[in-house]
This record gives sequence, C-alpha cells and structure tokens, in this order.
Amino acid sequence: MAKAKQASHTAKELAAKAKAALQNAGGGKAGLADRKGGAAGHAKYKCHICGQQCPDLKTMQIHHDAKHPKLPFEPEKCTDMHQVVGVTTQGVAVRGSKKK
Repeated sequence: MAKAKQASHTAKELAAKAKAALQNAGGGKAGLADRKGGAAGHAKYKCHICGQQCPDLKTMQIHHDAKHPKLPFEPEKCTDMHQVVGVTTQGVAVRGSKKK
C-alpha cells in the first residue's frame, strides 16, 4: 500500500479561496445594507460646515484645510455619525472576519 499524495492547489484556486473568505458578499438584505454602509455610512465624521463625511479626523482635517481654509479646524464640532446612528458596518457576510 502506497501513501496518498497530498493535493496541490493552483495559485488560481488559492486566490479564489482567499477572496471568498475575505470578501464582503452575500448575506441577503442585511449584507446589502452592510455593504452600503448601514445607517451611518462608511464615513464616521461629518463636517459641521458643509456636511461632507470623512472616515477619520486626519481626513477631515485635510478636507477642512482644502474646502474651508479661512475657518479654524475644530474637531470637537465634527459630528460622530456612528455615535448618532448607533451602528457601524460589521461585515455581515465576511466569513474570515469574525474570530470564533
């Protein structure tokens, strides 16, 4: 009796497996809402002057310097949309994202 050979996978198969494990796809209506950013959207902070949303304070400062250069940047005035809405995106259908 000979030992069985270990199956070798192609790079294409390995890439497809990694993509399926990490891609946020599926999940029905909950997954669709999650991919759209949920109720809060993907951006966390909202500019108090023009309403532009940014994912973090550094990006908000870049936006502020570019669009409102005559006004001082006050990060405490920016609205935290995740706190207002009370939800964030969670990756409903991402199989490799949640630790067991």
